[in-house]
Amino acid sequence: MEAGAWAVGVILAPESPRYLDVARAAEVLAEVPDHVARVGVFIDAGLAELERAADRIGLTHVQLHGAVDVVGARRATGLPVILGVPFTGPDAIGWAGASAADLVLFDAVVPGLHGGTGVRLDWGALAAHRPGYPFGLAGGLRPDNVAQAIRLLQPAVVDVSSGVESAPGFKDHDKVDAFMTAVRGA
Repeated sequence: MEAGAWAVGVILAPESPRYLDVARAAEVLAEVPDHVARVGVFIDAGLAELERAADRIGLTHVQLHGAVDVVGARRATGLPVILGVPFTGPDAIGWAGASAADLVLFDAVVPGLHGGTGVRLDWGALAAHRPGYPFGLAGGLRPDNVAQAIRLLQPAVVDVSSGVESAPGFKDHDKVDAFMTAVRGA
């Protein structure tokens, strides 16, 4: 937040090493200023789970991975929906663009996992088929490569987790500052 991020996310997927339960996520996000978006990240979540978490935590956005119902999620929560899409090539761009998501977030493909892996997606392939709509970029972004990614792909949003950690779930303030400095410089 102090580094200038537009949003702070909490991982509400129990299979993640960054998992926070709803009570802890509410505590963490209570410290986030009103002008910063509060994003709940879910994997294969049901609509009732999304609705309860959004209300209890005070989310401003939901980010969905896995089996998703974008329209149902928006209806259940009343919030904008970010759709996490594993970038598999041009077909993923078309499929994602046809979704009802408010923002598509392309990430690397790692079988059995949904983000936070530190694996970089193929920027060249994405650049060759650059979407004609605003999109976000995740996957292997770090302070030393995010500026290059922004210049090449011109995403509306960049998303980072493992690239600014000292260990899974532990953000390194120096890495966060370096990442944000690189973003602003790009």
